[in-house]
Amino acid sequence: MKLRAIIVALISVALILSWGQIAAAQPLELPPIDISIGEEGATNWVFGLQLLLLLTLLSLAPSIVIMVTSFTRIIVVLSLLRNALATQRMPPNQIIVGLALFLTLFIMTPVFSQINDEALQPYLAQEIAEEEALDTAMEPIRNFMFDHVSERDLALFIEISGEDRPDGPEDVGTLVLIPAFIISELKTAFQMGFLLYIPFIIIDMIVASTLMSMGMLMLPPVMISLPFKILLFVLVDGWFLITRSLLISFS
Repeated sequence: MKLRAIIVALISVALILSWGQIAAAQPLELPPIDISIGEEGATNWVFGLQLLLLLTLLSLAPSIVIMVTSFTRIIVVLSLLRNALATQRMPPNQIIVGLALFLTLFIMTPVFSQINDEALQPYLAQEIAEEEALDTAMEPIRNFMFDHVSERDLALFIEISGEDRPDGPEDVGTLVLIPAFIISELKTAFQMGFLLYIPFIIIDMIVASTLMSMGMLMLPPVMISLPFKILLFVLVDGWFLITRSLLISFS
């Protein structure tokens, strides 16, 4: 199930990235939709609605991945790590985003599996209606966001929205929960990034003080400190520690 969820997510991302090129290369040919009374017309109408729903979900998939999953925290922490190392564009953006995407898929696999089992498959089997499927699919995502949202951030948006104080999570609107979850993720990511900066700042200070005491004022300290930063990061197995900390932060 985990492998299947990852494969489905990768195919969706590939379709999203290539959709613009496909649409520009050739016109989109939609299947004929017949709304006349009859079994064949009803079948085409249902297929047309399913196709429209699929295209809508694919167009919104990047925003959903960024806003309501663990992607935001991971990508911010990895970007701050690269800045702390001062390695310019190494690792490249493609590797940073790719690693963040795969870590997000790994973390969110239980949520995606629950959505597939409780909402998507019953809807495709025509066991539940579209509205019920959407509500069922949102429930695991809302539970994930409630597990990691800050109460203070959530209270802020509830107060600004003018809504009554909720008696439980079910009374909190999704449009209130999502922005509160986002700023909570940003806060946590910057806290982790601050801790990442500390050892590298110490190395910069030691190198800068040593160069000043030796009278080498014209030698940029970054050129000397960068190898020591990379050496320290490799010796402590930095990628393992960063990945482990990110995964534990969502457990």
